[in-house]
Amino acid sequence: MAEEDDILSVRRGKLAVLRERGLAYPSGFQRSSLAAQLHEAYAAADKAALEGQAVSVTVAGRMMLRRVMGKASFITLQDSSGRIQCYLRSDDVGDSAYADFRELYDIGDIVGVSGTLMRTNRGELTVAAETIHMLTKALRSLPEKYHGLADTEIRYRQRYLDLIMSEESRARFAMRSRLLAELRRFFDARGYLEVETPMMHPIPGGAAARPFVTRHNALDMDLYLRIAPELYLKRLTVGGFERVYEINRSFRNEGLSRRHNPEFTMLEFYQAYSTFEDLMRLTEELMREVASRVTGACVVSYQGTEVDFGASARRYTMADSLVEHTDMTSEDLASEARLRNAARERHVDVEDDWGYGRVLTELFERQVEHKLMQPTFITHYPTEVSPLARRSDTDAGIAERFEYFVGGREIANGFSEINDPEDQAARFRSQAELKSRGDDEAMHYDADYVTALEYGMPPTAGEGVGIDRLMMLLSDASSIRDVLLFPQMRKVET
Repeated sequence: MAEEDDILSVRRGKLAVLRERGLAYPSGFQRSSLAAQLHEAYAAADKAALEGQAVSVTVAGRMMLRRVMGKASFITLQDSSGRIQCYLRSDDVGDSAYADFRELYDIGDIVGVSGTLMRTNRGELTVAAETIHMLTKALRSLPEKYHGLADTEIRYRQRYLDLIMSEESRARFAMRSRLLAELRRFFDARGYLEVETPMMHPIPGGAAARPFVTRHNALDMDLYLRIAPELYLKRLTVGGFERVYEINRSFRNEGLSRRHNPEFTMLEFYQAYSTFEDLMRLTEELMREVASRVTGACVVSYQGTEVDFGASARRYTMADSLVEHTDMTSEDLASEARLRNAARERHVDVEDDWGYGRVLTELFERQVEHKLMQPTFITHYPTEVSPLARRSDTDAGIAERFEYFVGGREIANGFSEINDPEDQAARFRSQAELKSRGDDEAMHYDADYVTALEYGMPPTAGEGVGIDRLMMLLSDASSIRDVLLFPQMRKVET
């Protein structure tokens, strides 16, 4: 810390000199080219060709390398596209400017350089500087290891520093931007309308989760940060928007982990006159197309496993997946008593008031989910754990619902929607009863949504896709914090 304070003091002294000369923090700077553009445009130009062309350029960026050799120096500037080397000579930039460079410039400063393109004897494309300008004085020094930050805590808390130092990190978040663009392109091309729904809800709904509560002073009422946009999007389907989607920020008051952040990004979409089977086919198409366009291939490597989005996803009922992926047998699933016994034998905790469906789901989540590395659809979810999904016409205990798993985690959840207002009202009452008994994640009764259904919603299917988890897969990130620019962190103890 003392060393850092000393560096800060020295750099503040240099800044003071720049201020005295009126050179501190100038307004704007017009550059002509980005580093990557120059490397691409002149990749084939050799040393002689560049000398003959006398290409004038102006570049700007953060100074990442600095090699001083008497009256000549090399520096490397990093901009948003990459890096470009610059060659400074006292004879070319002037003795005064060169002296300022040697005395007042440091690694991390943001610098502008104008000059002509050349190649060094080693063949590196370089700007032979004619002028150099200090644009921003960096008071704090960059980490010594220019290739990145080893301390993940610093990477997450000081993402700006991580982005400066890590090309991999910058590339990952550029990929995230491409992913969002490709998702929009996919749905726009299929006639979906992108919409925006409220982030503050008078009644939390659309998922089984504990909400964040806030207070609106003017209205004198509590509001809840959105846990899902589902009920608002389905209201739009009632209103006649037959295909809608939203890329939304949602919030759930839950713990932090490598897979969970209390603020996260979801894609939700709804399609009238469709069933969950239609969305399973659409999901395969979506994942195949997005993976290919974002990464360049249908097969991606995730934590040492080759995941193939080009192949047809496997399909299991929830019950069959337990038989397939554990040592459980169909006899273990024959009754609630046997299922509870199977849970005890496998040290899976279940509550006394849970029904067969919730016990089955808990066993699946604990025993099977982490094993589903290749794209897999799990179907036949119990109605007991699916309060917004339509019941099967052939088995009232089963919902027309699927979840899509890749890399050992849920990526998407979809189902045929309930459009029977009386059925939905009964499900809400059941959830309200669970909440009254202390289940903080149970849903509230949403009377206005029931009213909307009473006006009539066409047969509809909807789905939610976890963007952060999908991004983890496509970028081979082991933690959700690696794909969030500013993940939520615990308070630093002082």
